[in-house]
Amino acid sequence: MVVLNKIYTRTGDDGTSGLGSGERRSKSDLRFEAIGTIDELSAAIGLARVAPPGCGDLDPMLARIQNDLFDLGADLAVPDRTDKRERLRVVEAQVTRLEREIDALNADLAALTSFILPGGTPPAAALHFARTVARRAERIMVALNAREPLNPAALTFVNRLSDFLFVAARVANDGGTSDVLWVPGENR
Repeated sequence: MVVLNKIYTRTGDDGTSGLGSGERRSKSDLRFEAIGTIDELSAAIGLARVAPPGCGDLDPMLARIQNDLFDLGADLAVPDRTDKRERLRVVEAQVTRLEREIDALNADLAALTSFILPGGTPPAAALHFARTVARRAERIMVALNAREPLNPAALTFVNRLSDFLFVAARVANDGGTSDVLWVPGENR
């Protein structure tokens, strides 16, 4: 086995990068924008996981989601073309698991009577930030899907993930008791 000690390859010095299919595209390509935003989302979740006092029971779910996001990045890195070789794709089971977790976490939360401002505890604020990154990733993926069809399960997964992160932020806000509620017109 050959082990490379250098992190740089110089292959991207011309402003291009390679997809998992071997195809090279501009680093400004929408597909790389989607892949990069998914990477940013994983990093935002990582920040939530280490924010004091920690994410408690949410942590194993968040760790699994970070792994799922690498699956999503791999899915996005190989455009769905006529090549029928087996590729790593997000699957409906990953969406279903998120839905079950959302339902279970939400069952113990008080009903919402107001919009919630990002904030409260440090982990909750970080999860709210991750939620906004997930929404941006979804917008980019929807735009990409209009140009090049994406795996439908991948689109559903990123949509459901922002819902999960919202509920998880409420859980991290002491079960919603530390949620920061929006008060319309308060500063007028």
